[in-house]
Amino acid sequence: MAVIGIVILWSMLPAKSKMPEDLTIDVNKQYFATVKMENGGEFVIQLFPDKAPITVDNFVKLARSGYYDGTTFHRVIDGFMAQGGDPTGTGMGGPGYEFQDEFSDLTFDKAGILAMANSGPNTNGSQFFITFAPTPHLTGLHTIFGQVIEGMDVVNSITRRDPDTATTPGDAIENITITEQ
Repeated sequence: MAVIGIVILWSMLPAKSKMPEDLTIDVNKQYFATVKMENGGEFVIQLFPDKAPITVDNFVKLARSGYYDGTTFHRVIDGFMAQGGDPTGTGMGGPGYEFQDEFSDLTFDKAGILAMANSGPNTNGSQFFITFAPTPHLTGLHTIFGQVIEGMDVVNSITRRDPDTATTPGDAIENITITEQ
């Protein structure tokens, strides 16, 4: 009887929808994201639409809509990475849809790699992370879709934070500006 109750409760949970498949980016162009932090400083990320077109398209759409404005880096682990993109600041939020992983020849071989945070295969949404160091154990588990090309000192200065024990919000993103060439 308990199993039936669990199944019924699980079936009542809201389903995550799939992200629309139509791309709004041009995979033959170069895209850059300038992330301006509320506490000062900014950094620039080169996006890789040729390697992860669905992921870059999703990030560009969310950034251009203002989705990331005011969100925080809610999980920041020294020597590992800074994770952001969750409107709730808890690590549990997202845009209400999920989309598939996109793996390529890119690897987590250096600091400044931009990748999607996920809760398992094909569960990408809005959360992303930037590495502080090489993290080769993540290759093949998280979609890489960019690289910090300017302002790594700003990334490195993001306040370290564990969302489970933190008493203050993480460092906030003022806005993300997307440019294309």
